[in-house]
Amino acid sequence: MADCPNETDIVLVAILPDPKDLDIARMLGWYRIPLKSAPKVVSVDCLAFYQTSAFGDEDRWSIKMVAPVKGHELTTRAELFRDQPEHPRAHEEYYKIQIGPLIELNKPIQADKWRRITFFYTTGFLLKNAVTVRDLIVSGEDRLILWNRLCERMNQDPNVNTDIDDFAKWNIDFLELLSQWDAIK
Repeated sequence: MADCPNETDIVLVAILPDPKDLDIARMLGWYRIPLKSAPKVVSVDCLAFYQTSAFGDEDRWSIKMVAPVKGHELTTRAELFRDQPEHPRAHEEYYKIQIGPLIELNKPIQADKWRRITFFYTTGFLLKNAVTVRDLIVSGEDRLILWNRLCERMNQDPNVNTDIDDFAKWNIDFLELLSQWDAIK
């Protein structure tokens, strides 16, 4: 695998619901996330693309591609898809994540028992060494390190509009999610 991710990179595992989304990432160099379902921090170093069941028997429920993140902006679906001005969500806000070239992993990371995945964070080190999605779980002291780095990124991102109560709730949600992962593991 090329230099993405580096071992210290913050990686966002992102859902590819449809092969068309992979084509957009590959050919146009961006990935979209609806603001209403976006993770709190999109200022990450890399995206790892989780392919859903829409990718067919051979490619579904796995991570096969990663891409370096070059930046992001807040826009509308209508701006992203100018040929769909009448789409029901045309005026909803989306993050447009600009990415570099897609890089194929040496070996796909399989979902194992986990199939319904939403966005989650991991590290470049874990991504490089993972066999299954479970191997991407950040545990131990690394959780606190990741949490602190995410908080720093959130504070630096002008697109994040989070007050202290939202931030405190996110902290609790994040910790609950991590404890659930420990129970599943």
